[in-house]
Amino acid sequence: MPVQTLPDKVQLTDAMLREPGVKLVNFWASWCPPCRVEHPVLMELSQEIPVYGVALRDNPDNALAFLAEGGDPYHAIGDDPRGRTAIDWGVTAPPETFIVDGNGRILYRFAGPIVGADYESRFRPELDRALAAEAQ
Repeated sequence: MPVQTLPDKVQLTDAMLREPGVKLVNFWASWCPPCRVEHPVLMELSQEIPVYGVALRDNPDNALAFLAEGGDPYHAIGDDPRGRTAIDWGVTAPPETFIVDGNGRILYRFAGPIVGADYESRFRPELDRALAAEAQ
């Protein structure tokens, strides 16, 4: 995970990704129009499960303004100014969202905004499957 965070935000750590329960890791940027489109969905999902964010190649002031404007769904945030963490995760461009289990394993990778039919027919079924497996 990134070794830094945005000012006044909780630092995302590897240990957080290994805590019990399903969680999401969302790579995003304030300069990314699709990130703005999916943001309300992340706000809703953050009421259900932990959502962690990684600000990708973003200006910290712009990233903070984005969160101040649309709300902050992230339980913790990593800052990836050079995109090195994104490369480690295989991220090609924001937004990308990963479903992660309680062992820190990636269960599902979704490239693009999690909205509309893609959310309903592709992302949500995978999230529901991960949550059901966790409950057993």
